[in-house]
Amino acid sequence: MLPEKTLLPFKFDKKLLIDDLDKIYGDWTEHFVKDNYSGDWSVIPLRGPKGAVHPIQMIFSAPGVVDFEDTPFLKNCDYFKEVINAFQTKITSVRLMKLGAGSEIKEHRDYDLDEENGIVRLHVPVVTNDKVEFYLNKKRVVMKAGECWYCRLSDPHSVHNCGTEDRVHMVLDMELNDWLKNLLLAEAISE
Repeated sequence: MLPEKTLLPFKFDKKLLIDDLDKIYGDWTEHFVKDNYSGDWSVIPLRGPKGAVHPIQMIFSAPGVVDFEDTPFLKNCDYFKEVINAFQTKITSVRLMKLGAGSEIKEHRDYDLDEENGIVRLHVPVVTNDKVEFYLNKKRVVMKAGECWYCRLSDPHSVHNCGTEDRVHMVLDMELNDWLKNLLLAEAISE
């Protein structure tokens, strides 16, 4: 079984992440699962189902989708592309997810993210603050800008942005191949 959470050995450049974010910052789409949050939780899709043309279609990966492609939002974001290409596995979807100041993602589980389905999710914080409270199994996980985290999100988790600035994470869904599984297990042992 994969660990509950793991800080991975990637350090991404905070300034370059923000530079790319600034290129597309105005194109947010409200998250479509409105029961899971209060306030502002919105998304910019960077990679999604092949052939999707509307942002909602780019954000959501319907069961059975196997072909993915970069969205037009990623076109001018060279550093975001570099981050995505750092992983030696098939990347399915990539989204920028913004949780506005004072907003909350209610406790829930992402049942499609587990070893059995072969898809895991990594978080790369782009913009964050000390007052973001991310809880996994009722335990706080502090993620800093430029870090890369795996959290077992099929477990209960919630987020509350108690700060005065938006929190933005790059959220990457990817296949759990041998390279990634070995990395996750090796880093879990060293924690």
